[in-house]
Amino acid sequence: MKKMILATAVAASLVTSFARAEDAAPPPPDNQVTYNAGVVSDYRYRGLTQTRFDPAVQAGIDYTNNPTGFYLGTWASTIKWIKDAVGSKGRGPAEWDLYGGKRGDLGAGFTYDVGTLGYIYLDNNYDQLGANANTLEVYGQVGYGPVYVKYSQALSTLFGADGSKYSQYYDAGGNFDTFYGVTLGVHLGRQQVRGPSANTSYTDWKIGLSKTFDDLAGITLGVAYVGTNLKDGVETTPVSDGAKNVGKGGVVVSLIKNF
Repeated sequence: MKKMILATAVAASLVTSFARAEDAAPPPPDNQVTYNAGVVSDYRYRGLTQTRFDPAVQAGIDYTNNPTGFYLGTWASTIKWIKDAVGSKGRGPAEWDLYGGKRGDLGAGFTYDVGTLGYIYLDNNYDQLGANANTLEVYGQVGYGPVYVKYSQALSTLFGADGSKYSQYYDAGGNFDTFYGVTLGVHLGRQQVRGPSANTSYTDWKIGLSKTFDDLAGITLGVAYVGTNLKDGVETTPVSDGAKNVGKGGVVVSLIKNF
């Protein structure tokens, strides 16, 4: 810092202190509830379409106890994959997720997030093809700055794949601030399926841009390219207009509101 007259330095220090106190964001409340709602052009999960490449409506609620880092949440989306797989008598129009865990700091800039996630497919009858589609996973994540690595393991069969208990998912990615408030998000994952369905294991990836528009009620617009290494005829969903590769690469557009 350049040398300056003591009186000037003290005055400047006081002004800066008052400005910082006035501009500083208030600390988050001990107990915080947030909501989200939106629509996506195609609901992709781990690279696979859940809606036959059609749009989905989604919404969720999250509770966080900030002093401890404990959290609970629920989230739901419209889906089509169970009906597509089972056929005309297939049931399961929605996915309902329930999750809870704890997140916090490990020190030296590292963070952690551990928890349990249950995927509930309401009134599903996927057991006609294998096992019930409902799935329970545990997960653990370590982050550093904008990047993270995450591991998930199924404690039940994985999304109805018979004999797939203890299947694993490996996930790495990051979210990077770029310019004009635009965030670059990248992700690479590997779904390792155990049991008789092991030949359906695959790799998925995503790269996208997102931006929150304060002038548009704080809506976040996202555009991403999602793909997998699944080939036509390897992993398809039978639908009325013919079989489709559910992991085929494509662009996904999303509009999400957090409040």
